[in-house]
Amino acid sequence: MKKFLLDLLDWIYKKKCYFCGSSKNSLKMCPQCYEKLQFSSISANRIILGVNIFACGYYKDIMQKLIRGVKYHNQKDLAFYQAKFMWEYWQKLNIKEIYTVVPVPLSDKRKKKRKYNHMELVAEEFCKLSGFNCDFEIIKRIKDTKPQYNLKRKERMENLKNAFEVLKVSDKPILIIDDICTSGSTFESMIIELHKKGIYNITCLATATVDF
Repeated sequence: MKKFLLDLLDWIYKKKCYFCGSSKNSLKMCPQCYEKLQFSSISANRIILGVNIFACGYYKDIMQKLIRGVKYHNQKDLAFYQAKFMWEYWQKLNIKEIYTVVPVPLSDKRKKKRKYNHMELVAEEFCKLSGFNCDFEIIKRIKDTKPQYNLKRKERMENLKNAFEVLKVSDKPILIIDDICTSGSTFESMIIELHKKGIYNITCLATATVDF
């Protein structure tokens, strides 16, 4: 009944594409706009402490609006399209292992302010597509770090020092996911903490990179 009512409301109040404004498909992201997203090279963007870091696309144009919509503008429906793009890229890597998906955590203070962790939403959608399980309790952000975008790499690593704590160990390989990979410092800080607990089977996947 709930689905029927939601479908009825969608029919009455057609969804408009967040990107082009078209209501033709009654989707938050129409197929035409989704097709404009561009994959990056199907290879590791970088390797940090022996861990492959993959970036699925480029942080510009529609991709930039997609990520910012999910992250800052409460466009939670767009998490599906972000996850879909990441899953389609992941399939191209032809990696056969079954992973536990770990989204980069927010501090309690930031999550309370935003009211949600955007990467948890993406992780849930990614796991629906992949059949993987996600776990939000493996690693926690215990320090409310300042925003990274104006910091140089050395400053980023200092900002993130002791920011994460591993709470438990997974019996499966870990796939850490984030939205943007710039210097890779967030991934690196999490990898360091996981290594301290003897966890080495790790892969990192970002939606986009700023490296063109």
